[in-house]
Amino acid sequence: MSWIVLDIEGTTSSTESVHVGLYSYARSRLGPWIDAHRDDPEVAQAVKETGGATTEETVAILHGWMDGDVKATPLKTLQGQIWAAGFANGELTAHFFPDVAPALRAWHAQGRHLAVFSSGAVSSQRPWFRHSADGDLSVLIEHHFDTVNAGPKRESASYERIAAALGTDDLLFLSDVPAELDAAAAAGWQAIGLRRPGEPSERADFGAHRVVTSFEEIG
Repeated sequence: MSWIVLDIEGTTSSTESVHVGLYSYARSRLGPWIDAHRDDPEVAQAVKETGGATTEETVAILHGWMDGDVKATPLKTLQGQIWAAGFANGELTAHFFPDVAPALRAWHAQGRHLAVFSSGAVSSQRPWFRHSADGDLSVLIEHHFDTVNAGPKRESASYERIAAALGTDDLLFLSDVPAELDAAAAAGWQAIGLRRPGEPSERADFGAHRVVTSFEEIG
C-alpha cells in the first residue's frame, strides 16, 4: 500500500474533540473574527456566500449550519481560520487516539505515504496535525484533501480525483463511516473501517469491509 489516506473525526481523533472542543471554541468567536478581518478576501467571500446582510445575521446563519452539522464551505473557511489562530496561540491542542501517532510514525518509517481526506477544511487539518499532544505529526502528512479540492466524501468520484492527484491506484482509506468506505472501494481503493469504542460508528454495519478497533491491527 503506497498511500494510506486518513479520515480524522472518529478515525484518528474523537468526535467529541471536534464537535465539542473545536466547535465550541469557534462558535463564540465567529462574530468578532468577521468584524476584525473584513479586509481578508477569504473572510469577505465567506461572509458574502452566507447571504447575511449584517454580522449578526451572518453569525445566526453560521450557527444554524453548526447546529445542523452542515458542511458549508463558508463555515469551514471561517472555522478553519479561527482554529488555526487558536492552535498557534496555544489555546487549542489536537486530540488523537493513543494508537495513532505511533502508527503514523511507523508507517512513515516504512516508506508509506500518508494523506488526509476530511470534511474539515485543509486550513484546519494542517494545524490539527501540527499541534498534537504527541508532537508535530504534520511532518508525516504529505497531502491534504477536503470536500472543496476533492469532493463529497460519500461519492466515488472524489476518491478518483484523489487517486489522480496522488498518481497511483495503490491506496488504502481508513474511516469510521461505512458510506465513505463504500465510495472509496467503488473507486478501486482498499478500505478498512474503524470501530472506535464510544464513537458514533461503534455499532455501525460495515458490510463486507474489514473492520479494526485500532491502527495497531493494520499491518
